[in-house]
Amino acid sequence: MSLTRELYEQFRAKIFEVIDAGILNDMTREELTVQIERAIGKLCENYPTPVPNVTRTELAKNLVDELIGLGPLQQLMEDESISDIMVNGVDEVFIERNGKTQKADISFINHKQLLEIAKRIANNVGRRVDESSPLCDARLADGSRVNVVIPPIALDGVAISIRKFKEQKLGLRELVGFGAMSPAMARVLMIAARCRLNIIISGGTGSGKTTMLNALSQYIGNDERILTIEDAAELRIQQPHVVRLETRPASTEGSGAITQRDLVINALRMRPERIILGECRGAEAFEMLQAMNTGHDGSMSTLHANTPRDALSRIESMVMMANLALPLAAIRRTIVSAVHLIIQVNRLRDGSRKVTSISELYGLEGEAPVMEEIFRFAPDDEQTKDKVSGQFVTSGLPSRSQIHISASEYGLSRELEAAFEMEAEPA
Repeated sequence: MSLTRELYEQFRAKIFEVIDAGILNDMTREELTVQIERAIGKLCENYPTPVPNVTRTELAKNLVDELIGLGPLQQLMEDESISDIMVNGVDEVFIERNGKTQKADISFINHKQLLEIAKRIANNVGRRVDESSPLCDARLADGSRVNVVIPPIALDGVAISIRKFKEQKLGLRELVGFGAMSPAMARVLMIAARCRLNIIISGGTGSGKTTMLNALSQYIGNDERILTIEDAAELRIQQPHVVRLETRPASTEGSGAITQRDLVINALRMRPERIILGECRGAEAFEMLQAMNTGHDGSMSTLHANTPRDALSRIESMVMMANLALPLAAIRRTIVSAVHLIIQVNRLRDGSRKVTSISELYGLEGEAPVMEEIFRFAPDDEQTKDKVSGQFVTSGLPSRSQIHISASEYGLSRELEAAFEMEAEPA
């Protein structure tokens, strides 16, 4: 006898009738499991057909998951091969595994159960989701990022998107091993991070921007004071001198919101040596550029854009959102004097994630930013159906490059030269 939806609903209804919700917070998972197993044992005594032990164990786990975990989603959270979970409604749950999206073999009992789990996710981090506030960004205890949208905004029922946090800390060497970049690209990015260049990581949703940001942060000195600013904290900075700041939504009265722009402005008063902005998405872009221009070299951020040129246009648009009435020429001068490198990461059609471009900004030619691509991913002319193949190529590093200049100042010129010698060697 396997655990059916009908059996689960019957036992669930009877146990939920008698359980005291007030004691749940005072019990460990193990203690609650023992109590639930006892209750299931008593119910099985009066059940018309025998319930095998394996079914009882599954019943207990599912009930405990629903009471103090994420219900049907808990088993997906425990599966390390899954990177994203997307709930579109009671019976529409999808997962991403190895870069490919597929439908999950789970469902919720009803809309009420799904809504209760969505509210629990928000409540656990001091946020709320209800009809007056139907949108919520939150994070789980393990660091996974969650977005919740409920009716009336979500027309087909509660929608939950979970970007799972991976305990495995990926560095640039691991990304080389996965084929996301060449060894020479990794060496140049290590040098750029150590030499305090200002770096923007550009890419689409799920392309690996945060992974790249975490990897680059590993090359920041242990003696540097770092401030991180995020909407939902997910950066994992390993250095000892880190201050983590997180935004706060408005209260039920509509007041008390703390935006990323507020945090960037305040961060400048906290004597940071580097500022890491998890994702630049609005008016805070201007303050971030100002920080990069005023002694906070080595600052980093990510943004959504499909190409390095698009990234520049996005930064221009975000600065304009600050309502500073700055002319476009002044905005562009600020950008090119602040940003040194733009790293473009993309998720390709086969699900793989690659660094498709590393570009350096040099200045303005007339009113147009001058940008030169140092590395790029060149796809092969002939492609197989399920795998994107190609090579990482470079045009070399001109002498005017800020990477070249900074590497000289930090005594890393020979290491930089070795990176391009490495690239010149036959594969």
